[in-house]
Amino acid sequence: MTDKLNVLVRVDLDCAHAQIRAQGRVTAQSIDALYVIVKRANALMSGLAVEIDMVHASVEPDALDQLRACSLSHHLPAHIDPFQSNCRLSILTAGDDFAATGTAARAA
Repeated sequence: MTDKLNVLVRVDLDCAHAQIRAQGRVTAQSIDALYVIVKRANALMSGLAVEIDMVHASVEPDALDQLRACSLSHHLPAHIDPFQSNCRLSILTAGDDFAATGTAARAA
């Protein structure tokens, strides 16, 4: 696995869903890059459900804690989104199941 963070974004506006698939390494330093992508996806339409799929990524515990906090608060950090727009964010990791993420785990 590479340390470089790679992302693929899929958006289905009809179903009001966006998926951000991350590969590589997600660190406390690289997490802002993911936040910016989530913010841009969230701005596409009101009520869009945004999922970050990190099944194929190496995620530092601090970064995962930050993402989960955003998911629970429904807001991105203020330095990324000063207007604190509502954000329906779910996190999918290799060890998660439906109950933990609110999103069905999918095989890649």
